[in-house]
Amino acid sequence: MTDILMPALSPTMEEGVLTKWHVKVGDVVKAGDVIAEIETDKATMEVEAVDEGEVTDILVAEGSEGVKVNTPIARLKDEGGAATAAPAAKSSPPASGAGDQPRAAGGARADTPPPGGHASGQGVATPDGVKSVEAILPDAPARAVSGGSRVFASPLARRIAAQSGIDLSTVKGTGPHGRIVRRDVEGAEKGVAKPAAAPTAAGEPRKVQSLAQMGIPDGSYDLVPLDGMRKAIARRLTDSFRDVPHFPLNIDCEIDGLLASRARVNAMLEKDGIKVSVNDFIIKASAMALKAVPEANASYSPEGIALHHNADVAMAVAIDGGLITPIIRKAETKSLSQIATESKDLAKRARDRKLKPEEFQGGTFSVSNLGMFGIESFASIINEPQGAIMSVGAGGPRPVVKDGQLAVATVMTVTLTCDHRVVDGAIGARFLQVFKAMIEDPVTMLA
Repeated sequence: MTDILMPALSPTMEEGVLTKWHVKVGDVVKAGDVIAEIETDKATMEVEAVDEGEVTDILVAEGSEGVKVNTPIARLKDEGGAATAAPAAKSSPPASGAGDQPRAAGGARADTPPPGGHASGQGVATPDGVKSVEAILPDAPARAVSGGSRVFASPLARRIAAQSGIDLSTVKGTGPHGRIVRRDVEGAEKGVAKPAAAPTAAGEPRKVQSLAQMGIPDGSYDLVPLDGMRKAIARRLTDSFRDVPHFPLNIDCEIDGLLASRARVNAMLEKDGIKVSVNDFIIKASAMALKAVPEANASYSPEGIALHHNADVAMAVAIDGGLITPIIRKAETKSLSQIATESKDLAKRARDRKLKPEEFQGGTFSVSNLGMFGIESFASIINEPQGAIMSVGAGGPRPVVKDGQLAVATVMTVTLTCDHRVVDGAIGARFLQVFKAMIEDPVTMLA
């Protein structure tokens, strides 16, 4: 028997949504077969089988949210093996062997094997203790209680109740179909249950205490639950804005020369079906400027300042429910046509939530462009551990002075938000000077 565990698809992933199964009980899978799709806070990713065998159990249903990393999600019967139930969580761990090791789906063996397997109707043991089994088991069987009545309770709820001396007949369940789950038992005093909160009726507005305290009446708004992406964005940006000492630097760039160069480049690439955008020029110029001013291509850490060897430029892409930053790796080494092709592909797969973790994690610098929305100037929040992020506004006709004469030019404002611990004012200013020179005369990018 081999338990397939919920994989950690990113360094910070703690839980995910099992959005779709590609296999069913009875299917025989081989290593490398796609068995499921899992949604993290940034992307939906296909998960491949590591072991071969017959699927004997699907432990987590499609659409299950909050599935913890290393939780068993399915079980395989090894070739020639018997589909016997694994020991319950209280049993001693089985001896390690080639055929009984829990495996994380997608290739990674679990950091710490669970002390016991999982059989239908039993608890699940994971490296950090027994997790919420009600999140992964559909309908637990009823258990008889005192007085001959019957209650529906999850195995974990029954176990906690037994250990705490709680009479389940006094507990009101808030789980599916009124089933008693862990939170109901944990909220009950020993021997006497606290009354459970009545579930919100369909269509009834949910009450938010924090809003009510600020004078916003219940029923005057629609509450959209936070998904994993929005929670991650809120957490990371709150931490960054609070903990990183940051400051903005603004500069105006005349882009008439860039627009003319772009027209010529696109005319040459038309036969190849490639179209270079203004943002592609900005990514290229940013990368070249980072190489010219390496102190700006840096990250702060308590151990020291990391000066990055390559300019891995992340570009902000708006998607349903949030924002993601796919990365153009080694952008300083790539041509405009390569950047255009890669950025278009990354943006499409970002919106489809099909990016791999390595495609949106680990950039050294970010570019956020709201020019297409007509925003002339704005400042972004730093995406740690990057040392800076550049915000690009819309280019438009503005009055300028040339040789003492008033003229009109197409001007674009960019704002560099800097982490003052690593990119101070002089470094940021030098970076913007180099960037401005390249944007205003794109030929200098080729030098």
